[in-house]
Amino acid sequence: MIRVQGLGKAYRSGRRQVEALRGVECSVEQGTALAVVGKSGSGKTTLLNCIGGLERPDSGSVHCLGINIHELSRRALSMFQREHLGFVFQFGNLLSYLTVFENIEFPLALNGISRRERDLRVGALLESVDLIDSARALPGELSGGEVQRISFARAVAHRPQILLADEPTASLDSQTAHDLVRLMLDVVREERATLIVTTHDPVVIELADSIMHLRDGKIVDETRATVL
Repeated sequence: MIRVQGLGKAYRSGRRQVEALRGVECSVEQGTALAVVGKSGSGKTTLLNCIGGLERPDSGSVHCLGINIHELSRRALSMFQREHLGFVFQFGNLLSYLTVFENIEFPLALNGISRRERDLRVGALLESVDLIDSARALPGELSGGEVQRISFARAVAHRPQILLADEPTASLDSQTAHDLVRLMLDVVREERATLIVTTHDPVVIELADSIMHLRDGKIVDETRATVL
């Protein structure tokens, strides 16, 4: 379960201070998918980054799996992210010098998984994303849709309990986006993981369990989610 309380975050922009988040409070149950929607600048990505520990909020707290992650030391937070979190970014963020196989394998190697287990897990994931023949390809040789599927496979390789996805379908055609979202939701439900995805995509919004609307750093509407 994820529990966000009183989350605030501001940035300096020249002489101005921009409030990206203003007292955001919500909870997301284990095994469910939440879509966070809103216009550009509404605070979606900042919220996702704070939940994932990529940014530190100015106020409030984020509890993931019962742990206040922003009270952890830098090393402890890094270990928590490696073990429990998976990230899918808008443009994949694959390591260009590693093959597809090596990109997916990377988080498993970091977590000390044996070579045999890594080979089995990566093989199964490549099959699930229908890219078994691309195992030795480099990211530069893939299409945008293929990059996103590999990014997703890497994000779930270590079976994280929390999956965070930032506009994962923004650069994809509608059919590829639908297939990726279906795959993400299937894995989330099979693994009893929690998915939070920022999006403008109606396909994602339609398939999510809960929808949260942000405007100017505040929740302005919410459907089927639990707001505190």
